[in-house]
Amino acid sequence: MAHQQDQPQAQLRQVRNYRPRRNVLEELDDTDLIKRYRLDREGIEFVTDMLRGALESATSRSMAISPELKVIITLRYLATGKMQQCSGDDLGLSQPSISRVIKQTVEALASPAITTRIIKFPRARIDIQRTQNEFMQIANFPGVVGIVDGTHIRIVAPTEYEEEYVNRKHYHSINTQIVFDANYKILDVVANWPGSTHDARILRHSGLLRLFETNMVPAGCHLLGDSAYPCKRWLLTPYLRPLAGAQEAYNRAHKRTRCVVERGIGQLKRRFHVLHGEVRVSPQKTCKIILACAVLYNICKDRHIHIPEEDLLDENAAEDVEDRGRNEDAPAGVPEDGLRFRDHFVNLHFA
Repeated sequence: MAHQQDQPQAQLRQVRNYRPRRNVLEELDDTDLIKRYRLDREGIEFVTDMLRGALESATSRSMAISPELKVIITLRYLATGKMQQCSGDDLGLSQPSISRVIKQTVEALASPAITTRIIKFPRARIDIQRTQNEFMQIANFPGVVGIVDGTHIRIVAPTEYEEEYVNRKHYHSINTQIVFDANYKILDVVANWPGSTHDARILRHSGLLRLFETNMVPAGCHLLGDSAYPCKRWLLTPYLRPLAGAQEAYNRAHKRTRCVVERGIGQLKRRFHVLHGEVRVSPQKTCKIILACAVLYNICKDRHIHIPEEDLLDENAAEDVEDRGRNEDAPAGVPEDGLRFRDHFVNLHFA
């Protein structure tokens, strides 16, 4: 008798109720897709195909989550910074499933195979010349191949090494090094340092420095950076106390050209609002989210997808970048080859 009573209960436990899943690719037009997910239909399909191998489920269950849905859920989170918005879209998944999907998709986007495919520094002569010509159009500053700066991505206070993540503005962050070209496309990004780390230290340990120091980028190519960086033959910084004439002209052209990185950072954070507020996951997961957003941002640039209309007025606005002042890693009064080269460069091009 007991066995007969247990049998209906076992059958009841086997019944699972699945919420219906919307197909937003069929329901929404490109304008609404861009507004909600930052990519149009073809862009979402491009990203899905790029990540399909990493996102396909090993299970053969009929209700397995498709790669398309995983990408859509992750795009919604990165666009808003709120996991609740993903649940509110009636995509048919529970909150734990949404969290797992976002983690899997962000890791796929931030993988070296994807980041090196989408984020590339110009190395071929023809690409370098095109980049230099595009920068030259801004303020007649010759030889520029990129603008470098650091930006802080706010995070919730971590449970370990909490004090290392407090930046100079007294909030917890990841200090992210980023390089833009003249069209506001990301050429390089480093997202793995706590907020207290100085920009010069991040550069010193980056692949970007090795790229220039080992002559993998030809001589005559320059990055522009603010005074937080050491002045080098390949990294030109402004004069702190410029003399009238050529040095002032150099500083003016330097400032106008360097606005590109501030505007680029502003566009990145406005396109993916998860970077605009406080990211409420661990620092390690935040670093992957930053890389994922950088990859998607470049895909938007490549596909000429504009920032949604509600953010359009701010598309060319500059990020409020902190003036970090003199490079603390360069001892005052010590002559440097980079400073002498800057004087020579100024006399050659701005006198």
